[in-house]
Amino acid sequence: MSKQFKPEDVDSFMKRFVLLIVVLIIILLSPLAFYAWYLDNRMQNFQDTLRFRPTDEMTASEMVTVKGHYNISNPVSGQLVYVPAYSHVYHNSGDPHLVTITLSIRNTSIDSPIIVNSVRYFDTAGKVVKSFFADPLSIPALGTKEILVEREDTSGGSGANFLVEWVANQTVSQPVIEAVMIDTSSQQGISFARGGTIIGELIPEQATSAETPISTESENESE
Repeated sequence: MSKQFKPEDVDSFMKRFVLLIVVLIIILLSPLAFYAWYLDNRMQNFQDTLRFRPTDEMTASEMVTVKGHYNISNPVSGQLVYVPAYSHVYHNSGDPHLVTITLSIRNTSIDSPIIVNSVRYFDTAGKVVKSFFADPLSIPALGTKEILVEREDTSGGSGANFLVEWVANQTVSQPVIEAVMIDTSSQQGISFARGGTIIGELIPEQATSAETPISTESENESE
């Protein structure tokens, strides 16, 4: 005769079986949980090392005072600067990607203005397509002037460029002149910059004074 199980026995067996399954799951998942905690803790520690920390200020006893003055690095009084630019770049099989151009002229002198005489915009063929200033423009010390070529303006082409001519009333440090190209209309934005190249440097004309003739003949006085 087969043994008959009572309902109480079946319930007790199922409880023990479920408990066994739970214990096995805990045993199997414990190493995974510990490993996940370990990785998260390491990542948090790594992020903490990259977190911005304010620079500690020096105390009065740590400060070093040096008396003197700064000489201007590579002083100049005027330049002609070529700045490459792109109204579009190519992608895929030669499809043009339009970009916005910002020409930035930054006066690095800490005490003297510079004068921008002209900014001309050339296309890929080397033809002038636009001139931005009718009159000279003054940029104050540490000031910046920006010129915008909108995204829809494709007159420059992929070989566009600027010619920037600037002067100063005295020798100053060289300005930083660059073109920044950017477009964020698509899902993947694009941006890059190109610095200017000096192609000419102003040589100040030396003022010459009129020479006074000097007589080489001496008059003999009679005694």
